[in-house]
Amino acid sequence: MGLDDYREVWLVRFEALRRPGECPTPVCLTARELRGGRLVRLEQGGLGPTPPYPCGPEALFVAYDAPAALGCQLALGWPMPAQVLDLHAEYRCLTAGALPPGDYDLSAALARLGLDGAGVDGLARLLAAMWPHLDLPRALLRGRYTAAVARMEAVGVPVDVDRLDRLRAEWGRLQDALIRGVDSRYGVYQARKFNPVRWRAWANRHGIPWPRTAPGRLDLSLDTFRDMAEAYPEVRPMQELRATLALLRPAELPVGRDGRNRCPLRPFAAKTGRNAPSTTQFIFGPAVWVRGLIRPQPGMALAYVDYEQQEFGIAAALSQDQAMMAAYRSGDPYLAFAKQAGAVPADATKVTHRDQRERFKHCALGVQYGMGARSLAGRLGVPVAQAQELLALHRRTYPTYWRWSDAVERHAYAAGRLRAAFGWTLRVGADANARSVRNFPLQANGAEMLRLACCALTEGGVRVCAPVHDALLIEAPAGDIDQAVAVCEEAMRRASEYVLPGFPLRTDVKVVRHPERYMDPRGREMWDNMCWLLDRGPAARSA
Repeated sequence: MGLDDYREVWLVRFEALRRPGECPTPVCLTARELRGGRLVRLEQGGLGPTPPYPCGPEALFVAYDAPAALGCQLALGWPMPAQVLDLHAEYRCLTAGALPPGDYDLSAALARLGLDGAGVDGLARLLAAMWPHLDLPRALLRGRYTAAVARMEAVGVPVDVDRLDRLRAEWGRLQDALIRGVDSRYGVYQARKFNPVRWRAWANRHGIPWPRTAPGRLDLSLDTFRDMAEAYPEVRPMQELRATLALLRPAELPVGRDGRNRCPLRPFAAKTGRNAPSTTQFIFGPAVWVRGLIRPQPGMALAYVDYEQQEFGIAAALSQDQAMMAAYRSGDPYLAFAKQAGAVPADATKVTHRDQRERFKHCALGVQYGMGARSLAGRLGVPVAQAQELLALHRRTYPTYWRWSDAVERHAYAAGRLRAAFGWTLRVGADANARSVRNFPLQANGAEMLRLACCALTEGGVRVCAPVHDALLIEAPAGDIDQAVAVCEEAMRRASEYVLPGFPLRTDVKVVRHPERYMDPRGREMWDNMCWLLDRGPAARSA
């Protein structure tokens, strides 16, 4: 397949006003047909009811950051192009692992290739330089996903605007009140400043072996707090507080006049090909209690549909480890792992052997991220020797998986790259992190299947509000939500089989109908605390 297979190839660039939380308002379009040279420039008043270029399968639509351009198409009521090539997505695919993750605008991509230019002229130069390196059928599949992204960004996530407005109005007071309330059980804050020495003393008093970045220096990253909160529930309130203070800026959370959170989903920004929306602008980005602001509008319902144990299932299917595949198919792979390892009896359940299941769960998840014995011991609060035995049990229970994982690492360093099922590629240098290399097939193939599901659902008319790592938030009238869920689950199942032939992954569903709100159980305590503080605030007393 090549450019000659298309009757016309259009290079398209929009300029638009992008108010926080709103769909774009196109103000200018520049488009050029590559071979014939026809140039079209339209200002806001001249952007009519139909596009000045064909959108059928005989034409190729080329853009840089296609979701932004396609968002303008949607705002104008124009049809989506049937064939989309996003040079930003392809630039990221060609450089993932070789360049730091993030955004690279057209000028940066051109400069790296020793080119200059801007607008559609720069786009033409970039296309010519990249064309010999493109895997067009798979590039068009990624382009298809950018259309799904544009549709999802247009839908947005409905939020409780009244509660958000109160949060914004009283945020300064609330921060101080939250610190006082949460810190009353820890005693580690001085004004708004976190004291690492006091935190170390608290952790020592409670027998929590906190990870360190160097001798005597605690690892105080948000990721470490999140991991430790999973292992030690007593850490959760402090973890939520620190994430809230670091990431939540209510005034910056973009919500449109229709009460929906919208922000760029930034597809392909991560080196695994996953989306990487801003943690301060995306409602799912800050502390998990903030998700309590998500609320279906009157007459509507939301459903959160996520793959169950996605990464465990992908590891089992790719490695073809029969014991691991059986563990996934059991419905509870972590308890199955404990049974297969002989650590619990065959009739054990989540209730009867909760603690053992949790240990094997953390071991299984830790293996997927390349966690060593010392880190696993810290997460579980057990001696290093016990963590070493858990990891050894994993190797003995799933030897085929380990042979596959070892082979992945060897191949990556020898070939200098790894590829996911539909072509997303990681460049692997001699200094690449081995843990990231081993984890790449799980993350990248998880991203591939979610992209396929998004394409099928958005093209089929399902209102997808947002993708969230391995899950989708969808919306429908309350009376239709069960049917929408059934369609979503089937699309996600089929997508998983496209990536993992013969090994479909399960999904789990949580439905929320108006006037209920979405709530992540991990954030319930902090949400209740925040609501209590709001209801006692000046605005509440004056109401």
